[in-house]
Amino acid sequence: MENDELKLIEKRFGYKNTNGWTRLKNEEREKVFKLAEDYKLFMTECKTEREVAEKIIKIAEENGFINIETASNLKPGTKVYYNNKGKSVVMAVVGKQSLQYGFKAVAAHIDSPRIDLKPNPMYEEGGICLLKTHYYGGIKKYQWVTIPLALHGVIIKGDCEKISFKLGEDESDPVFYITDLLPHLAKDQMEKKMSEAISGEALNAVIGNIPLSDEITVKPNLLKLLNETYGIVEEDFLSSELELVPAYKPRDIGFDRSMVGAYGQDDRVCAYTALRGILDVENPEKTAVAIFADKEEIGSMGNTGLQSRFFENAIAEILEKHEGTTDIKLRRTMNNAELLSADVNSAFDPSYPDVSEKLNTAYIGNGVCLTKYTGARGKSGSNDANAEFVGKIRKLFNNNSIIWQTGELGKVDIGGGGTVAQFAANYGMEVIDCGVALLSMHSPYELSSKLDIYMAYKAYMTFMQNK
Repeated sequence: MENDELKLIEKRFGYKNTNGWTRLKNEEREKVFKLAEDYKLFMTECKTEREVAEKIIKIAEENGFINIETASNLKPGTKVYYNNKGKSVVMAVVGKQSLQYGFKAVAAHIDSPRIDLKPNPMYEEGGICLLKTHYYGGIKKYQWVTIPLALHGVIIKGDCEKISFKLGEDESDPVFYITDLLPHLAKDQMEKKMSEAISGEALNAVIGNIPLSDEITVKPNLLKLLNETYGIVEEDFLSSELELVPAYKPRDIGFDRSMVGAYGQDDRVCAYTALRGILDVENPEKTAVAIFADKEEIGSMGNTGLQSRFFENAIAEILEKHEGTTDIKLRRTMNNAELLSADVNSAFDPSYPDVSEKLNTAYIGNGVCLTKYTGARGKSGSNDANAEFVGKIRKLFNNNSIIWQTGELGKVDIGGGGTVAQFAANYGMEVIDCGVALLSMHSPYELSSKLDIYMAYKAYMTFMQNK
């Protein structure tokens, strides 16, 4: 058989994961870069789950979505949102079909790895005042030292007044800082394993150095400053949620500006594209739903995570105000639904090729990534989508010129991870993971492709629109 004939057979019947930029339609290139600019602005303004939820609700209302609590007699085309404690949100566009035939949902999470303050954080040592912390989610602790940090969150005072807090983002703001040993004195530290070189209890943020007087030390001066500036006392830290996040702005990466560097792209890159997707949905056949959940990085626990019933409660509210709710109606609605678990995957890193199996890994710039199963080693903790649903999504993407690829989270025996897919699948609905592949996931500054961001938006919008 001649080489030309072999090449023809391979082209016609084979499969090859190729660079998405070479497959991008010329008329879409400008849209790719425009969406990336909007995305960077969103990421600049939204660094915590509370800030993301607040921003989503603001954008939703500006685009005609109404609070489900004030809505009644929902009709096809009506746009509603459900606010769950200011930390998770559900948006929906009511479809033409009865909800009992199911709905089309995209579920992303809006929390990211970070460093939280402990309930009683302030202490002084060696003329420096610091804050004790407890890291949130899976981080490499050594990546969080000696970088500028901003402090975001809320403080609930003794009279239950809420104070929103954000310091370190403006160029004129001070930032916070976690120290590390200088190389000259780090012999013992550098002989430790990377996981042990920086301990969790050593992630203490420097916040001040000026004493109140010769006789009085630094901490009282800072307590006085906090009271004068914010009206708070030390006990108010006990009822606060304060988070240290990188004080970095999103930036273009590379000479060709093809990538975005930003904190929190896991999973706000999928949250933003899901938001943009549902904003563009009009009069769908089945009700379109976008879910923005909290607490995924710690197992989706708590009353704002997807293991709680907030998502089910939101659907029950929509069902009740659309066609009346009974237990069996709600069960049918959830069981007949289809959902894209919009979460990121790891991209092949040429500096660390040994952790990936090249035929079954995602590549940055090759399009949105479908992940049939996640979990660890023997697919532990995975949803593992069935072949029929994978085929349905494959056909949808191919028919709508969506550049996509498939990928696992590393080699079989090396590691793995989970998403919200398994919790949605517990209702009986069809679920598959679908998101953007990242480099340096869970680091203070993650890397994504602008093409992949755009294709995630296009995939989510097309899926929810029911075309």
